[in-house]
Amino acid sequence: MDWSLLHPFWAIGLPVAASLPLGWWMGRVLDPPPDRAGRGIDVLPMALIRLFGSRGPAEMNWKQYALALLTFNAALFVLSFGVLWAQGLLPLNPDGKGPLTSLGYKDAAGVDHPGADTAVIFNTVCSFVTNTNLQHYSGEQHLSYFSQLGGVVWLQFVTPACGLAVMLAVIRGLRGDEHLGDFYLDTARGLVFVLIPLALIVATLLVFNGVPMTFHGAARAVTLEGGTQTIAVGPVAAEVAIKQLGTNGGGFFGPNSAHPFENPTPWSNLLEVVSIIVIPMASIVMFGLMIRDRGHAAVIYGVMMALLLAGAGLAIWAELRPNPATAGLAVSRGGNMEGKEVRLGPVASATWAAITTATSNGSVNGMHDSFQPLGGVVPMALMMLNVDFSGIGAGFLNMLMYVITAVFLAGLMVGRTPEYLGKKIEAKEVKLAMLAILIHPLLICCGAALFAASDWGRAAVANPGPHGFSEILYEFTSAAANNGSGFEGLADNNPPWNIATGIVLLLGRFPALVLPIAIAGFLAQKKHVPPSSGTLRTNDLTFGVMLIGTVLLVGALSFLPAVVLGPIADHLSATTGAP
Repeated sequence: MDWSLLHPFWAIGLPVAASLPLGWWMGRVLDPPPDRAGRGIDVLPMALIRLFGSRGPAEMNWKQYALALLTFNAALFVLSFGVLWAQGLLPLNPDGKGPLTSLGYKDAAGVDHPGADTAVIFNTVCSFVTNTNLQHYSGEQHLSYFSQLGGVVWLQFVTPACGLAVMLAVIRGLRGDEHLGDFYLDTARGLVFVLIPLALIVATLLVFNGVPMTFHGAARAVTLEGGTQTIAVGPVAAEVAIKQLGTNGGGFFGPNSAHPFENPTPWSNLLEVVSIIVIPMASIVMFGLMIRDRGHAAVIYGVMMALLLAGAGLAIWAELRPNPATAGLAVSRGGNMEGKEVRLGPVASATWAAITTATSNGSVNGMHDSFQPLGGVVPMALMMLNVDFSGIGAGFLNMLMYVITAVFLAGLMVGRTPEYLGKKIEAKEVKLAMLAILIHPLLICCGAALFAASDWGRAAVANPGPHGFSEILYEFTSAAANNGSGFEGLADNNPPWNIATGIVLLLGRFPALVLPIAIAGFLAQKKHVPPSSGTLRTNDLTFGVMLIGTVLLVGALSFLPAVVLGPIADHLSATTGAP
């Protein structure tokens, strides 16, 4: 028996089991009743926000909450930009790292365009402020320990806490609370009660598995041939723990979790892949508890799980098949091992690829660019849909837009005003939901089309034809979905790519947070409508089928032409031998 086939069951089953108690805990500590705010253990996050001034919990409406979110993230942007720009002047730099720079590029006419120092810094700050961790650099080569901790790791804590805070605000609006809460207090609660404790546990377990945690400089070793080798180390365990738990992705090392110092054992691999998805799963459990409708939360959980299982199953099936390029060779007897760690194999790599893109995590333990075309279409499709658990808080918010759309369509079919959680869904809410949905494909398709038709894209790809287009399409899909993984093989550390994807990162993140806050604010002001015989039930299988149909229909209409030009054409070329 191939025991590796059991890996997906552990990788998905363990976080499902853990999400139930964790979701209950999150519901208890992140949304205490007003009379218990700032009392008991809630005094800890209250003390944290009082470091910045004496204040009690604020009662914010949706506009105040959205403004606090944007203002706070603008401050994060400025501060992080300064840290990376002044990297060479700051402490904890034992290897003497200089400024973070982009590489420049050569266009199709052969003209050299020099790199701009601030282009890659702009991209990097956009990436980490948006909870993405799209990395156009290699962490162990280009960042000092201070930049890793002060410019990267702390954002990996704060930005998922911001997403969780927005989710809390939206849920309060959906259940009819007069105020959406206090953004700063919600963020502090997410840090104190969820992210920091779990990160301490996971980082400790990673150290026991052999992941480095040190502030010493790179080690120098003498090879068997008598040469010298520089071995990068550093505070790796701290970053790996929160990069997975916060659905941040990226990595201390360029190869991410394919690097043996980030992911040295099968146990560390299982621990990390479980860490990626457990909080997004628990967030849906928390949602059911907060709105007091566990059935509706179970439907959303089930739809997300169905998409994840379908994606993981297709990816595993594709990667267990021999690579057509090795047909007739001895290596063709096994699965596709190109771009994969031998110690992990195709099943663990394909499972990770599905989970990391379903959750907008973006870390990798294998090279997605080397997957079979049908295996590579799975991470791309999951990011295009962008509703399958996704980032902390953001996954629920993205799916909520489809829930509102599905409720609206059902209302049209039966000829009555649609209702959701006892509130009438009217034109204003539907327009905002559709705007949130359509921004995503607009960013991906316009960005990919522009770069595929210009020297910016053609000069960056090493593979002509559909595979090269897939690399461009994947990069913009990853940026718009705030995922951060890449097909690689793409020379993207240059000003055009850094600036373009940086803009897409920002536009992919903040409208997707602000628009649901606005919808929640509008719904909170409406009177509760008692259910009747004509009310659409949102807690049964019928609604689940309608919801998954809405997601797939919108996804197919938005992305199918681009997917056919990329991965599907690549698959047909590989199987038929056509160029």
